[in-house]
Amino acid sequence: MSSGQHARAQASAITPTGPREQAPEQGLAPADRLLALFDGRRLSPGQRRIAQYLIDHLTEAAFLSITELAERVGVSQPSVTRFAASLGFSGYPALRDVLQPIALSAVAGSPTATPDSREQIRRNELQAAVDAEIENLENVRRLLADTNQVLDIGRELARSVPLTVLGLRISVSLAEYFAYAARRIHPDVRVVTRGGSVAYDALLQSRAAGGTWVLAFAMPRHAKETLAALRAARRTGLRVALITDPTLGPLVDEADVALTAGTGSRLVFDSYAAPGMLSAALLQAMADADPERTQSRLESYEQVADQHGFFL
Repeated sequence: MSSGQHARAQASAITPTGPREQAPEQGLAPADRLLALFDGRRLSPGQRRIAQYLIDHLTEAAFLSITELAERVGVSQPSVTRFAASLGFSGYPALRDVLQPIALSAVAGSPTATPDSREQIRRNELQAAVDAEIENLENVRRLLADTNQVLDIGRELARSVPLTVLGLRISVSLAEYFAYAARRIHPDVRVVTRGGSVAYDALLQSRAAGGTWVLAFAMPRHAKETLAALRAARRTGLRVALITDPTLGPLVDEADVALTAGTGSRLVFDSYAAPGMLSAALLQAMADADPERTQSRLESYEQVADQHGFFL
């Protein structure tokens, strides 16, 4: 553990937040008009593939039938219909009616409809994904303006021995990161990354051993087994702290306290800069709750790491 980490321990969307304001279509470049259709929409990985295909092959794709488009992208026809509905259209024909004038305007200005321009669109979309994550981090910053809530939760999690950290499916990585770091400052951290009876047994054992809290991560798309696990935790007598995205739903109803952070959903797979920052803030709050224990455990870890040559 670096001295800087000791000092820090002692010291203390691509989800867009919403659709951007639409400019009149007159004057917008075809690429911008197309991207505006997708902006502010939460799309599944399959739907993002459809969107990317439209971006890369607009002048051709806008005139394909639903069967042809599904085959080109490698998805089912119902997936294309659901994609159109997610953009606010009654079906694929209504979406195609909007796409075709955009495609024709791109052809009219054919010097811009080149592979190089499509690559520029892709680059700009990556930058837009970063911009959306910056906005998600800004929202976390506003959430942390009043530190009392995070400090209170951190104190409760630090007192819960054992502390259970739960994350299923896409949320496994966040749960494992938090548990890995928390073990350095907490004597008994148990991570649950499988649902069903495995999760229920782990939660029951944690409560029987004296645990009082479970910290759960639930990123979209939310799994039914996560909801079942939270309900099981409540039945065992554990209290639930939940880190999730801003979409309200039944998961929040099962939590004693919920902290929200947007996920970056502009690319094929979500990114988690904001939930990661929120996790780090909670870890800091846990460290602050018992500074003597934190310092002792960090020093012990440092000694063991040095003795066994864990690091270069």
